[in-house]
Amino acid sequence: MKVLALGGSGAMGTVAAQTAVNVPGVTEIVVADRDLGAAERLTRLLAEAPVAVRAIQVDVTDEAQLRAALAPADIVLNTVGPYYRFGLAVLQAAIDTQTHYLDICDDWEPTLQMLELDAAARAREVCAIIGMGASPGISNLLAAIAAAELDSIRDAYTAWPVDVDDSGDTTRDDAQLLGPDGRPSAAAVHWMQQSSGTIKGVTAGQLSEQRPLRPVSLKLPGGRCGTAYSIGHPEPITLQRTLKPTGDAINLMVMSTWTMAYLDTLRRDIDRGKLTNEDAVAALADPNLLRIIRSAPTALRAKGPENLPPFFAAVSGIKRGRPHMVLAHLNLSGSPEDPARALLGDMARATGIPLAIGMSQVIDGSARRPGVHPPEAVIDPERFFEALDVVLGRKADTPVYLVEQEPIE
Repeated sequence: MKVLALGGSGAMGTVAAQTAVNVPGVTEIVVADRDLGAAERLTRLLAEAPVAVRAIQVDVTDEAQLRAALAPADIVLNTVGPYYRFGLAVLQAAIDTQTHYLDICDDWEPTLQMLELDAAARAREVCAIIGMGASPGISNLLAAIAAAELDSIRDAYTAWPVDVDDSGDTTRDDAQLLGPDGRPSAAAVHWMQQSSGTIKGVTAGQLSEQRPLRPVSLKLPGGRCGTAYSIGHPEPITLQRTLKPTGDAINLMVMSTWTMAYLDTLRRDIDRGKLTNEDAVAALADPNLLRIIRSAPTALRAKGPENLPPFFAAVSGIKRGRPHMVLAHLNLSGSPEDPARALLGDMARATGIPLAIGMSQVIDGSARRPGVHPPEAVIDPERFFEALDVVLGRKADTPVYLVEQEPIE
């Protein structure tokens, strides 16, 4: 298949393209970016790849140029963000040109809009998988694995680390906030967007409007407990449709209380119109004393993550007539050299690699179902994690994820 890597010379698109060159069934990769020079540099890096790689210039805001790039492609990997600005238009163009589609959309607003294109995609026999990255993506598949252990679902939580690793140490990488040119990265702008205003979660089985940065305290199998904080993300939107929880579902950030408190101060300034999302990113990258002082009361009274895993899905429900909690989490208990541990410290790899692995199941036909789908609806989790092990070069004797469960008293 001919693959169009849209936004392919960006951080996450580069990793996706580098992984995709080794996916069986790929015959050509076209790196498409508005920065033609960057796209050409990537093609030179991939000069020894087993498939042909070439570069073209595409600005996704130019509809004619976008469709001309999509038309000859069999499948597109869309890494152009933020998705609340560009996601819907690119998916609509892919449906119109009958190009299979995958992205790493991590905004809840366009997720709702893109799911509404399901009938149009089915009519054009296009398979579109949205949110095939780390969170969403890996998180959805962990939730599906956990849910498979239960007879019915009550609550579904997914969580990802901001600045806390598996040992509880603070590890925030501010380099991911700003690009090489010093401008806020699309991922960081997304973070501010989804940490402010109102977000969508699930309450009593129904979508509900909520405030971001709401504390959620959890008791998990294995004696794990702690508090994480809500953020706007696609997982509750899609898990409400696929797992059908009767209780709550929300995406959570595992982070230190000081980071949460400073982010909450930025949230309030955004909501009052004092900061744009871009200004907030700059303020987070270079904190000032006044905001630190304003954040202190919140930080001092807030609860922290304690020993929560940094990346997990926790699903509660009924199993054999008894309430149970099931935890599925990445296995970070290996040596410091274990590639799974390094994965969470590299946003580009954690997002771009799953995108290419998900594409492999579309190419081989196993996930190629017409319509617009979240990962958990069409991707085989076991095959996905087996492929992740191979791509990461992990040893087969240590599982890449663990499942733990226990009755709820």
